[in-house]
Amino acid sequence: MGSLVLLDLMGGVALLLWGLHMVHSGVLRAFGPDLRRLLAKALNNRFTAFAAGIGLTALLQSSTATALITSSFTAEGLVGLVPALAIMLGANVGTTLIVQILSFNIAAAAPVLFIVGLVAFRTGPRSRIKDIGRVSIGLGLMLLALHILLDTLAPAENAPGVRVFMNAITGDPVLCIVIGAIVTWIVHSSVASVLLVMSLAYAQFISPAAGLALVLGANLGSAINPLIEGARRDNPASYRLPLGNLINRLAGVLLIAPFLRPITELLLAWQPDLAKLTAEFHIAFNVATAIIFIGLLDGLATLLKKLLPDRVQETDPSRPRYLDESALETPSLALADAARETLHMGDHVEIMLRKVMAAMMTNDRALVDQVSRMDNAVDGLDEAIKLYVTKLTRGSLDEREGQRAMEIISFAINLEHIGDIIDKNLSELATKKIKRRFQFSPEGAEELSAFHKRTADSLRIAFGVFMSGDVNEARKLLAEKALLRNAELAATERHLDRLREGRPETIETTSLHLDVLRDLRRIHSHICSVAYPVLDAAGELPAHRKAESEAAMPATAQPLPR
Repeated sequence: MGSLVLLDLMGGVALLLWGLHMVHSGVLRAFGPDLRRLLAKALNNRFTAFAAGIGLTALLQSSTATALITSSFTAEGLVGLVPALAIMLGANVGTTLIVQILSFNIAAAAPVLFIVGLVAFRTGPRSRIKDIGRVSIGLGLMLLALHILLDTLAPAENAPGVRVFMNAITGDPVLCIVIGAIVTWIVHSSVASVLLVMSLAYAQFISPAAGLALVLGANLGSAINPLIEGARRDNPASYRLPLGNLINRLAGVLLIAPFLRPITELLLAWQPDLAKLTAEFHIAFNVATAIIFIGLLDGLATLLKKLLPDRVQETDPSRPRYLDESALETPSLALADAARETLHMGDHVEIMLRKVMAAMMTNDRALVDQVSRMDNAVDGLDEAIKLYVTKLTRGSLDEREGQRAMEIISFAINLEHIGDIIDKNLSELATKKIKRRFQFSPEGAEELSAFHKRTADSLRIAFGVFMSGDVNEARKLLAEKALLRNAELAATERHLDRLREGRPETIETTSLHLDVLRDLRRIHSHICSVAYPVLDAAGELPAHRKAESEAAMPATAQPLPR
């Protein structure tokens, strides 16, 4: 009997957690960017920040998510520590509201929520309608899970073994606080753990005092996750907000725990329903903690800044600037961050392209060394972007988001290939030219510089196509690809003409000249890859493929002059 009860209990908790996940992910998908903008606007003072924390967390049903979003703002210096701590006080109150609502018997609403959610999810014309349907289904699952938990625990009242076990582990208030903290840390949700405590208290598996102690533990445990997940080990300042929130929670627990038994007796005289008693104590604890600490945030912020100083800024070019882990649960924001980081990577590639040609023309060995170091940074950024987007795609993306994720990875890979061509090919050619003290002919140098300029201009156009998806610019990029192919053939013919004239500088640099043209054309081919998804979405790709093949046939069949 005991094992069956435990198994059913675990199943109910799992369903509750999944419902919470659907509500959380649905709200983030539907309103994530709007919520971030709201949060940014509400940071003028601690009271508006407190209100924003309540509203944001009431929607997200996760104080951990609010903490991660706010921590990312704080770590980058975009938000002051005092309003950020006020947000977390509000978040702690906001996460209690759904518990208060679910303490009433509204399980009959679950079928209605399922039907509304299914209709919205299956027939919604827009992505936001589908996400609201996901939220409705998630709320229905939460109500169903609570119904399952209560039905599971009701017959278990006659199982003496289960009752003895529960009395043994909940007999000591301190042990209850520790258990509540551990369970909440494991399930990553104070809402789920408090709802479970409500169910146990309603079925009288635990005493009222034990239930309140478990609630204190749940509040403490929910402050641990942001400390582990939201901080960066290389930046001590990123620990300030989650540690400050943990200090607030811990101080509140230490203040209430010694008086837990008289508080329990007082509340029982006022509210005999143990489930509602648990929910009301949960909200009262967080409101009282907010009232006590909202005026003490300045001193706490000063202490945290002394204990956790700002990181000394290091100029590591391979470190991503825009990949915000807290944005992964909001695909539109995460994709925007990944695109910005890809442009940052593209800036490195553009500088490499410019420096390698300068090294080639001026015989500057120092520039060659700089290009090699920059290629290592490009490789690091490419790896970071791919890992970030891969994490994002582990969740459920709609078709448009999935396509954009693949476009970002594809462009990052092509930029990395361009960096390799610059480092492994063009830099080697520059080193060879410098070592042997070769000089291009004036005409040859001018041709290579002009070819390089057209390639660099196309790279800048590609950045615009990547961000805007402009069909006209994509057409322009592919048209330039055909023109550049013809320009390469014309430059090769002129080079051979100079060879026939027997010009010494042309003879000694002939292989260098032709290899540079070839590598720049290869780079341009990788640049043009960004245009294909744009034209494919516009339905123009087959026509361009056909035009490219027709243009290439006479060019390849044309013999070189002897």
